[in-house]
Amino acid sequence: MPASNAEIAAQLDKIADLLDIEGANPFRIRAYRRAARLVGELPRAVADMLAAGEDLDDLPGIGPDLAGKIATLAQGRAPPLLLELERETPPGIAALLAIPGLGPKRVHALHEALGIDSVAALRQAAADGKLRGVPGFGAGLAAKIVDALAGGAGAAPRTLLAVAEQTAQPLLAYLRQAEGVSAAEIAGSFRRRRETVGDLDIVAVAAESAPVMRRFTGYEAVAEVVERGPTRATIRLRGGLQVDLRVVPPESYGAALCYFTGAKAHNIALRQIALDQGLKLNEYGLHRGPRRVAGATEADLYERLGLRWIPPELREDQGEIAAARANRLPHLLTLDDIRGDLHMHTTASDGRTSLRGMAEAARARGYAYIAITDHSRRLRMAHGLDAKRLAREMEEIDRLNADTPGFTILKSIEVDILEDGTLDLPDDVLSRLDLVVGAVHSRFDLPPAQQSERLLRAMDHRCFTILAHPTGRLLNQRPAYALDMARVMRGAAERGCFLELNAQPERLDLNDAHCRMAKSLGLKLAISTDAHGDAELGFMRFGVDQARRGWLEAADVLNTRPLPALRALLRQRR
Repeated sequence: MPASNAEIAAQLDKIADLLDIEGANPFRIRAYRRAARLVGELPRAVADMLAAGEDLDDLPGIGPDLAGKIATLAQGRAPPLLLELERETPPGIAALLAIPGLGPKRVHALHEALGIDSVAALRQAAADGKLRGVPGFGAGLAAKIVDALAGGAGAAPRTLLAVAEQTAQPLLAYLRQAEGVSAAEIAGSFRRRRETVGDLDIVAVAAESAPVMRRFTGYEAVAEVVERGPTRATIRLRGGLQVDLRVVPPESYGAALCYFTGAKAHNIALRQIALDQGLKLNEYGLHRGPRRVAGATEADLYERLGLRWIPPELREDQGEIAAARANRLPHLLTLDDIRGDLHMHTTASDGRTSLRGMAEAARARGYAYIAITDHSRRLRMAHGLDAKRLAREMEEIDRLNADTPGFTILKSIEVDILEDGTLDLPDDVLSRLDLVVGAVHSRFDLPPAQQSERLLRAMDHRCFTILAHPTGRLLNQRPAYALDMARVMRGAAERGCFLELNAQPERLDLNDAHCRMAKSLGLKLAISTDAHGDAELGFMRFGVDQARRGWLEAADVLNTRPLPALRALLRQRR
């Protein structure tokens, strides 16, 4: 079976990691990283492009050699370079890259100095106090690594929701074509739209399970059939993701979908409600004695328990059951509520699509407005804008706005928040913009009180509007920096500022708990994609998923408003 774009991107990133550990040419490494990101955001499958006879080297930054490797990966095969790198590199070394503070160069240094080739070897060396003897490993870094290992770093990472989605959707479509299948859905944390998933749970309806089992275990991307029974089976896919399938009769579909979707605590609470009513609830249905009284649909099941149907994103036992009983569930935000995107980059800084291209792509999505937020000058690697380049971009925005009635490009910038809370550009420059998005890109290691004070000082600037990716986390890569989030949110609300829910799948920053905190404080959030290419504008759906997990409604989100209402809120800040 052809590899998915996510699988291809993961292998390109792996090549880059292994080359980096070897100390290869930085430009070569960067080429593989750019290719991985490009493939990951393509709107079409690479395999489909190849089948249509399209040349991959027509893609930006992809030459004939790299195009050939991508084509090989798309066929489910490893290119010779990857096989060679894997032979030369001990298998546990790549896993060290998941430890905070360890990049490829430091991993190389540890291997050269101490022979460390696995997380277990690193843990032992840390326990023996040997890390401080390695050049470049001071007491602070050694302590950081010890703390990270104690916190579970190095364990097998969960799969990002966006990556799991690329694997799950083709498998689900394939299963729905099985003989006798009348319905099939992915349950579990995937359906709850958690930011990462451990495995996939699929519930399918069929009168006869045997044909479904044969089709499931015969899926071309299966690496291993772990278990197979009459109505349930487990497979491990080529990319490492485990998938469990349960086949149920129509009368049990709602009960099974409910059972395999809810978090454990949610399901326990439902079962207790059933017991209190003299009923028994399990994956087969809701029963009074031997008689099934509900179970064909989730709505019937919840109604029979005296509850409103609870959206999957809320099924975490965090107050949703009481709200459903009292008819106080929120009217959750939907993707259709979003009217614009307030954080994106163009080729003027580190984006891959021109300003005009981003505007056209956003307009095609039905948006009424966007904000262009290229980086400020301090981020030199991102070709950040100084005052003169920003002025030229603003002139281009004026020209495009004149050419596109009914659609507005707002002038903005993602300005660096420096260590002392000052901004990377002066207020007289920032005051010419429609809004200012501020972000931390350095000194993640400040103490919580100092980091919080840094953010609050930044918000004291009269032009400051939105705090982007507020905790700086990168899922499976970098933990959030320490700060007093409640203090920062209260400070933002007092100053008339806003926080961002960054929809990039590897960020999803804020998390769901922070979204609920913002809602409780009356603090509006902007859900923005931080897109670096036009295809990444589609990441908005992941931000909406996270917002729904955080109980947010349309009124809680800044960019659900028509442009005049948005401008009115922005003027209040000024």
